[in-house]
Amino acid sequence: MIFPATTAFYAGLLALVYLGLSGWVMASRVSGNVLVGDGGDDAMLKRVRSHANFSEYVPLALIVIGLLEAGGGGHGLVQALLVALLLGRILHPIGMFAPPNSPRQFACRGGGILLTMAALAIGGIALLLRAA
Repeated sequence: MIFPATTAFYAGLLALVYLGLSGWVMASRVSGNVLVGDGGDDAMLKRVRSHANFSEYVPLALIVIGLLEAGGGGHGLVQALLVALLLGRILHPIGMFAPPNSPRQFACRGGGILLTMAALAIGGIALLLRAA
């Protein structure tokens, strides 16, 4: 088994994105004087859910892709999955603030969800095929 250096690099980038989302939520909490929950503010709810959605999907995706890389998965596939994951996680919160049913909402939120799910699904299938 090798050290998954590519996954580690992207994990570092994703950690910085996560910190950015955390700061975005904290700033909203301070400016809106909301200590817990969303305070009934729709924008606050979107920030909290963007942050939570990130924390729900990224750890498992990194584990799957990291195991794939450590198990000798192709560098091109690993890189593509990580780029898709990073782009998906950046696009998603942008789409959360797009007008409902707008092209930007479809492209960013929908695209972000699809990229994240594709990275997880393809990574999971590739990992199963390597382990079989």
